[in-house]
Amino acid sequence: MMRRIRTAVVGALSASIVSSAVAEPAVLRGKDAFGSWQGDTPGTIRLIRPADLPKPGATASAANVSRVVQRPASAVPKVPDGFKIALFAEGLSGPRIIRSAPNGDIFVAETRAGRVRVLRPSGDGSKVESSEVFADRLGHPFGIAFYPSRDPQWVYVASTERVMRFPYRSGDLKASGPMQVVVPDLPAGYGHSTRDIVFTRDDQRMLISVGSAGNVGEALGEPAGGLAAWIKAHPLGAAWGGETDRAGVLAFDPEGQNRSLFASGIRNCVGLAVQPATGAPWCSTNERDGLGDDLVPDYVTRVKEGAFYGWPWYYMGDNPDPRHAGERPDLKGKITVPDVLLQPHSASLGLTFYDADLFPPEYRGDAFAAEHGSWNRSKRTGYKVIRIRLRDGVPTGEYEDFITGFVVNDREVWGRPVGVTVARDGSLLISEDGNGTIWRVSR
Repeated sequence: MMRRIRTAVVGALSASIVSSAVAEPAVLRGKDAFGSWQGDTPGTIRLIRPADLPKPGATASAANVSRVVQRPASAVPKVPDGFKIALFAEGLSGPRIIRSAPNGDIFVAETRAGRVRVLRPSGDGSKVESSEVFADRLGHPFGIAFYPSRDPQWVYVASTERVMRFPYRSGDLKASGPMQVVVPDLPAGYGHSTRDIVFTRDDQRMLISVGSAGNVGEALGEPAGGLAAWIKAHPLGAAWGGETDRAGVLAFDPEGQNRSLFASGIRNCVGLAVQPATGAPWCSTNERDGLGDDLVPDYVTRVKEGAFYGWPWYYMGDNPDPRHAGERPDLKGKITVPDVLLQPHSASLGLTFYDADLFPPEYRGDAFAAEHGSWNRSKRTGYKVIRIRLRDGVPTGEYEDFITGFVVNDREVWGRPVGVTVARDGSLLISEDGNGTIWRVSR
């Protein structure tokens, strides 16, 4: 009898293991990981490696700009089984980066309107209880950070040309004192305009992302004093001319002093985030256009100080950009390959780490990134929020479709995701600047 019971238990355990294995969706790899919005479904997992990439020009470079339309009355984004999504806020003016204050308020960069707004959630977190303009006439604000992190005394705001800060006490809905300009001269004037901002885990350094001036360094020209002298005098991969201190991440102290180039060769790091478990800074990056539908992958990656990520001379390791072929042989073999390669032209923007308990335990420590959506691809891609899967704090290279449903048809979309943040109650908030809404994902 005992033997029969033991056999039955073993059989049940085996069935449970098989059931668990079947429940995990298959990973789309290589060419199968590429596609368009029609194939996007919450729970779909993708893995793209540098070896999977086509040759430059394998397909023609396409111009396929989406038309943003009013959200259909019945349109609600799609989320995985076990989750629900509901409208949190609407009527906002192009909400872009959103950040959660330690007290639970949600700060929103309304970039086109030149202001930062504060949304106070209701007691159950499901809706907005109050909405106030924290500060306005800020130029083109984007990145928002609280300093120091535990008991913030300042709200920092990064706009295209400068970094500002405002006195802050927990619960302030409006700036309680005058603006101070901390960094007056971020590289600007043309090209990518978003500037995100984070502080390192020890609050000792302020990191600012600055996108490139052009697509692929078209206006570099010859560096003053010649290329050999430039290479000798400057950090690995640093660009010159109109790209000086661009296409990378800059570092300062909290007072805006001790400026340095933290990492280079990152075409447009739109979203910055610090991984809570390790303290490592990460970038959500828009790569270059013009090489075909499936080049060059956007990416989400850890950013290592002093590292060079390839732009504009190489991509995804030692793959030379044909528009700069043979120009920098000294860089070959010195390029850091990004951690997670994404469908090219997805336009990866806001980034956050999930460090709460509302979602299932396997989500804790993973990251979420907002994909604003393609224009340089014949078949539309992006327009979703993805989950970056980590194992023991290390990226596996896989990413998962988490929120989809913003595309209406091949020509029209109603939502373009930009910002992601974890609310104090553990829900995930997502902004989209097509119809000016913020959505809340919960269990």
